[in-house]
Amino acid sequence: MSRRVPLGAMARMAGRRALFAVPVLLLVTFGVFAVATASPFDPVKAYAGTAGLTATQENLDQLHANLGVDQPLVSRWWHWLTSALTGDLGDSSVMRQPVADVITERLGWSTLLAATAFAVAVLLGTGLGILAARRPGGWLDRIVGSAAYTLEAAPVFWLGLLAIWFFALKLGVLPAGGLTDTASDTVTPGQVATHLVLPALVLGVSQLPWFYLYVRQGVADALEEDAVRGARARGLAERTVLLGHALRSGMLPMLTLLGSRVPELITGALLVETVFSWPGIAAATVQAAVSVDFPLLAALTVLATAAVLLGNLLSDLLYGLADPRVGFNG
Repeated sequence: MSRRVPLGAMARMAGRRALFAVPVLLLVTFGVFAVATASPFDPVKAYAGTAGLTATQENLDQLHANLGVDQPLVSRWWHWLTSALTGDLGDSSVMRQPVADVITERLGWSTLLAATAFAVAVLLGTGLGILAARRPGGWLDRIVGSAAYTLEAAPVFWLGLLAIWFFALKLGVLPAGGLTDTASDTVTPGQVATHLVLPALVLGVSQLPWFYLYVRQGVADALEEDAVRGARARGLAERTVLLGHALRSGMLPMLTLLGSRVPELITGALLVETVFSWPGIAAATVQAAVSVDFPLLAALTVLATAAVLLGNLLSDLLYGLADPRVGFNG
């Protein structure tokens, strides 16, 4: 008989986390405005561009007033916050369009890249971890383990440049970057899928070592448990023992890893998008930081923080479902 999912406990846990997220997001957004205010970059000069070199002081002062950068820190932050609560995220000075439009145009491509890379990391890491745990110290365990520790230390942008050199320049089998072919003005699913392969693989491989090491250790420890040994003694098939018993117990540590990898996944996605010219939020984030674009910086930071909080919540919910002894008390 299947165990009933405790929806009430899950909802209470999610509610507590949501209440906790409110002050966190408030502090994060205020910190963004404080750091941007202390930045040596002048948002007016970034907005005016070359025209600012010949502009009069009166024109520059007017731009300061129009952009709101002449107001005190708390006033700018409060004005942005109250507007954001009504759905108005403001206008991006560097992108010259509403912040909501910037995010809408780019967030989908970033989500596609991150989700594909995450699936690659989880599936490959789990599969290799199970195979290596079957024979600890075997040739597969030694080879994959050495590769995992090497990848763990390799910067993701270096992996991206190496992948471009080998697959795009040396072999010529995959495009080096972008979303579509240079000769095409239309975006087709086939072109997107082809251009997604390299950045998704690079980002996924950069996250793979953690999942592999956790699954490998967890399954290896589970295979030594009395319950698993008993299953083998009863004559159950090795596949059933491995997938039905050892894997379920060995996957518990990895569930806690899901949320903790979200910050690095976001950081890695920004670097990978830059290397492969992927039209996600990376370019907007860099331009917003350099140009001290307060509204865009605050909105992107809120998105990143919310993703981290949701990732941690998802990890705890999955762990509570997999192990009834833990429950949903977080």
